[in-house]
Amino acid sequence: MSKIRVGVVEDEVIIADHMIQMLQELGYETVGPASSYTEALAMLDREKVDILLLDIVLAGKKDGIDLAREMKHSYPVPFIFLTSHADKDTVERAKEVLPRAYLVKPFNKEELYSSIEVALLHSAEESDNQTKQPSKVVVSDAIFIKDGGQFVKLLFDEVYYLEKDHVYLNLMTKDRKIVVRSNFSDYIEKFPDQFIRIHRSYAVNLNHIESLDATTVKVNGIDLPVSKNFRNELISKLNLG
Repeated sequence: MSKIRVGVVEDEVIIADHMIQMLQELGYETVGPASSYTEALAMLDREKVDILLLDIVLAGKKDGIDLAREMKHSYPVPFIFLTSHADKDTVERAKEVLPRAYLVKPFNKEELYSSIEVALLHSAEESDNQTKQPSKVVVSDAIFIKDGGQFVKLLFDEVYYLEKDHVYLNLMTKDRKIVVRSNFSDYIEKFPDQFIRIHRSYAVNLNHIESLDATTVKVNGIDLPVSKNFRNELISKLNLG
């Protein structure tokens, strides 16, 4: 499983470099830094991030709060505000865009780590609650995936396996990866019985299993792990000769 990817938006180079060093020491993968509203949007277009560390004061006319407001519409990524300004007006303006946390500079590695982990936890819990709501977009042979401002139909038979990736879920087809933001356990319930959990982070389409051994199954030429907790159910579903 890949590392958590943390995007950094900070216009002071020394602070950005120090923050990236702390994040890497904590075991995160870093993206950026971007120093302005425009650079940050380009980064979000280009890279997948799990969470964004966002300085309120940025180079240029638009600041971090403007960026957060745009993210609400186009980039559903949790974010943490970073700032040297803790005055009432700044805090009140920041509250309008619902940040996951508000870190006042200077902060240490422990404060950074706890803010990120709590923010990701709350984000995952919200995704759980949204997924549990009754859905009207699922039909018998397909699921509709949100893509920008529309829903795009994806046939179940096109999906080879599902992979949990932190707060995201990867739907793997023969030649592409489709990323959705959802809880794994609840999302798999939207799929028919031909999909089965084989690991806490994987579910496979039984129709696309090419081979299996004691610890793995091969799907689309890729070996996926099978955990002991799910192996017996997998065997019972297959017509083993």
